[in-house]
Amino acid sequence: MVNDRYLTFALGKGRLANKTMELLESIGITCEEIKDKNTRKLIFVNEELKLKFFLSKGPDVPTYVEYGAADIGVVGSDTIMEENRNVYEVLDLGFGKCKMCVCGPASAAELLQHHERIRVASKYPRIARDYFYDQKHQTVDIIKLNGSVELGPIVNLTDVIVDIVETGSTLRENGLQVLEEICPLSARVIVNPVSMQMENERIKDIVTKLKEAISKQD
Repeated sequence: MVNDRYLTFALGKGRLANKTMELLESIGITCEEIKDKNTRKLIFVNEELKLKFFLSKGPDVPTYVEYGAADIGVVGSDTIMEENRNVYEVLDLGFGKCKMCVCGPASAAELLQHHERIRVASKYPRIARDYFYDQKHQTVDIIKLNGSVELGPIVNLTDVIVDIVETGSTLRENGLQVLEEICPLSARVIVNPVSMQMENERIKDIVTKLKEAISKQD
């Protein structure tokens, strides 16, 4: 039987993984091991359902899925866009909602309108490049930062930033604001293309049940 094969999930660590496991539990997919905060295990198994789970940093999830180390992944759409891996995006889980935005001091709004050559700080250089070059047709210099990108305009490293905005409170506290919205973001389910063919029925069944669970929450 094909079902002797384990289906493997890669989940982005933190709140995303917790919310995903809650949702999976609502459709009968459980994994008690993963809840143990003191465990040093890296792989968690549900023998009965032939499922494996592991946690990884968000940006690594699409890599695991593309190369088949995981059949299914759950990660934010910002990561999917930035990593640009060969995966199928099959479902919007509807949580982890936020927006990717261009932010900066109010004075920078004019630079955006006049398509001036500006400097942009971001943890998401691919998303920033796609937005400015392909959508706005504005030439910019993109500087990749890994830490608090809000510092960029404050210390005059850059004119604006491209970053995720949830509430906007960090921006306001630092004299910055949303200048342009790029796109809405949320947690998504991605699938390895080969797994989609080989395990089509099992994966479709899980996705269908997740859709039903989400629609009941709305």
